[in-house]
Amino acid sequence: MGPLEGMTVIEIAALGPGPFCAMVLADLGADVIRVDRKGGDGAAPLAATDPLNRGRRSLALDLKNAEAAGVVLRLVEKADVLLEGFRPGVAERLGIGPAACLARNPGLVYGRMTGWGQGGPLAMRAGHDIDYLAVAGVLHHLGRAGQPPTPPLNLVADFGGGGMLLALGVLAALWERARSGKGQVVDAAMVDGSALLFAMFHGMRAAGAWTDERGANLLDTGAPFYDCYETADGGFVAVGALEPQFFFGLCAGLGIDPNSLPFQFDREGWPALRERLAAAFRTRTREEWEQVFAGIDGCVAPVLTMGEAARHPHNQERGTFVEVGGVVQPAPAPRFDRTPAGMPTPPVAAGAHTDELLARFGFAGEEVAALRSSGAVG
Repeated sequence: MGPLEGMTVIEIAALGPGPFCAMVLADLGADVIRVDRKGGDGAAPLAATDPLNRGRRSLALDLKNAEAAGVVLRLVEKADVLLEGFRPGVAERLGIGPAACLARNPGLVYGRMTGWGQGGPLAMRAGHDIDYLAVAGVLHHLGRAGQPPTPPLNLVADFGGGGMLLALGVLAALWERARSGKGQVVDAAMVDGSALLFAMFHGMRAAGAWTDERGANLLDTGAPFYDCYETADGGFVAVGALEPQFFFGLCAGLGIDPNSLPFQFDREGWPALRERLAAAFRTRTREEWEQVFAGIDGCVAPVLTMGEAARHPHNQERGTFVEVGGVVQPAPAPRFDRTPAGMPTPPVAAGAHTDELLARFGFAGEEVAALRSSGAVG
């Protein structure tokens, strides 16, 4: 089920952003076949409970065995997309690079996920989300005044600027293929994606509305009306009252006369405004403030844990979270009215569908036996 039903994706197992891209495509209906490492336990130590591994079937190969490359090339002959997350040049050395794959299937979309991209002086260097954010000019701006930059988990580079960008690139290439009949390589780099996500702030900086001083701007905890505040029970609420009408709603909920406060956008008055807001929020519990603002557009929300988020009435009514294989996790998104996504299937063990998949792609029994004998197939 889903709008991508009928699409076949070959995923070379990796970590983080590559599996996230494959998960998104699988959630939306694509038939994603993961090529796992022979003898491995999946793409990660937590593969059995990791939502990033849901919705796939698995084929186990030893890609260092020369015969395994031939298996992958047979798979891509009948596939729409191949996804890989090796460092530049590794797929080529294994015999499954773009040239070899596109020679077998000129309509193939070959998706490449790396941190630094396929070219450039850093292309061969190791890195993680935090490094890509740093070089993209993003990390410097995350955090509070007077403190070091704060990594935003690994949400921005790995998943937003990485896996989601690759999914978009793959779908764009498939759209273009419908006109040209030709596949192409999609080079998705997390440093590029991180920079892209920061586009609005480049515009604000050019307009003089953003500075390089961390924690001193409108959206980086500099503004007291866009921040988190502790409540009487040690919980927190998130305040995003940017527009004047929402700021007035915030004041109404807190029982503060806005005329007694500094002008909302007077930066000189921000410290005093922050003190007033902090003192007010400390007078009630998080749940009490949630009830107060239930009928007020003050852009105030409780800061929930993962477990609390799954139980929140809004998320429950929308089905924002589902249980797959005993693990509570986000449901597929976005929503489609004619071709809704189905319930994801749980992660499977590496190689769980090897024989089934080889048969589907035309491998005879004696061929499979020979591949097992050579050690190419697990």
